[in-house]
Formats: sequence, structure tokens, C-alpha cells
Amino acid sequence: MDYVNPNLLWTVDELKSRLTDPKLVLLDMRTPEAYSNGHIPGARSFDIFGISLIDTRPGPLQAFLWIIEHLIQAKGVNSDSRVVVYDEIAGMRSARLFWFLEFFGHDDVHMLNGGLNAWQAADLQLTHHAAIPKAGNFKMRQRPELLATAEQVQDRLQNPAAVIVDTRSDAEYTGEVVRSKRGGAIPGAVHIEWTNNLDATGFFKSADELTKMYAEKSITPDREVIPHCQGAYRSAHTYLALRLIGYPHVRNYLGSWGEWGNREDLPIEHPVKA
Repeated sequence: MDYVNPNLLWTVDELKSRLTDPKLVLLDMRTPEAYSNGHIPGARSFDIFGISLIDTRPGPLQAFLWIIEHLIQAKGVNSDSRVVVYDEIAGMRSARLFWFLEFFGHDDVHMLNGGLNAWQAADLQLTHHAAIPKAGNFKMRQRPELLATAEQVQDRLQNPAAVIVDTRSDAEYTGEVVRSKRGGAIPGAVHIEWTNNLDATGFFKSADELTKMYAEKSITPDREVIPHCQGAYRSAHTYLALRLIGYPHVRNYLGSWGEWGNREDLPIEHPVKA
């Protein structure tokens, strides 16, 4: 079985053939240091790894989204840009911006499958040249059905039509590793660490493998799926994996455990990992 939405991923060959496309905006999501040591020709450095939200109430949420919109504009993204994101592998940094752009209503966004490692494995050149882009005219047109707030997650805890997916590590899920005021898990969350979406070389697994993995955990297309992690990076990766295999109702919990674990009014549990 092929991916339902294969165009969400670009191969190295697709990117190579379109590097001169005037509408292409290629965004390198790695650290500035990694970018300066060599990047795909034409790529713009866009490290937003440290910018997270831990309060999804309306005021803080909209202020945070405005900041992200401004940063995207500053990288030269226009309303008609063809955006391709990458990091070392088909990773969580680029997945997070992929999700942001889809949430903001930008349909022409893609991830380089395999990331920079795949580019180098194909013996394609890197460059150290970095151009400063002119600010773009990108404007967000929010698609609220792609985002979950803490209150929306709480409302769905007992709803069999919805499933919360914990994409963190085993130790975070069980509470052995605590990265907020409290450790543990959202009650009833199903645990599938985000790295299970990838093969050993950093490419997304096949559609058959992904479909089987999620179905075995009763994460099925007929349910509303809400992935989360610590800061909505790893959960964005699972969002993309589920989009690839055609899941129609996936919301990324933007606040994730950074919000849930710090809010003592929200319920938690301490699972025992099998």
C-alpha cells in the first residue's frame, strides 16, 4: 500500500530537480551551527527549537501564534511559496514547522524524507553561502481543527471516539523522567514513541508498517487522534505520519506535557510500561 498523501514528503531527487524553482522556500530547521557547517544550496536557516508554548488558553495561544507567523514571514515565505523543510533526518524539528504551516492554512508544504543525511548519501553538494531573504507576505488562516488545547484534551478523556497519543520516551511516559512540575501521563493516553515512525536510516516507514503499528494500538482513522509530547515537536512528527496514511482527524496538542504537567488542576496517571 502506498501513502495516501505521498506529496507531503519529497525525495532527494524531487528537491534536486526543483532547487531553481522561484517559488521554492527551503528551510533548514537544524541549529545555526549545523547550518553554518554546510547546508543544501538555497536553504535558509530557521531554528525555532527553543520557542514553545505552555499555556493554550486563548490569550497566550494567539500571542504565540502571532510570533510564529511573524518568524515565518521573516524567512521570506509568501502565500504562494512552495515550502520544503528538513533537518538531519525526517525529524521532529522539521515536522513541527510542517504542522505549523498546515495549521496556518498553507497547503504547499513538504518534508524532505531522510533529511540532510539522505542528501549527502546521494553525493549531492552542500554550500556555506547564506543569503538574507526579503520578508514574505505570508498570513495565517488558522485551521482550528488541527490544534488541541488543554481544555479540548480534557473534554475528550472519556470519549471513545477520541484517542490521546503520547509520543514521548518510555521514561517520560512512566514518570521516571520528569520535565515539568509533575511527571507521568495524561490518563488513558496510548504510548507510541515518535521514533517508531522512522526506519533505521531516518526515513518514514512504509504506509503498511505505519498503518499496522497504529491499528494494533486501536489508533484508527475513524477516531479523532490527539498526539502530544513535551513541546509539540515529536507529536507533530506523529501528526505527519498519520497524515501520510490518510487519517482525517488529527489535532496536535500544542501545549503538550509542558503545559499539562505544570497545571495541577489537570489529571495525570503513572503508567507501568509493559
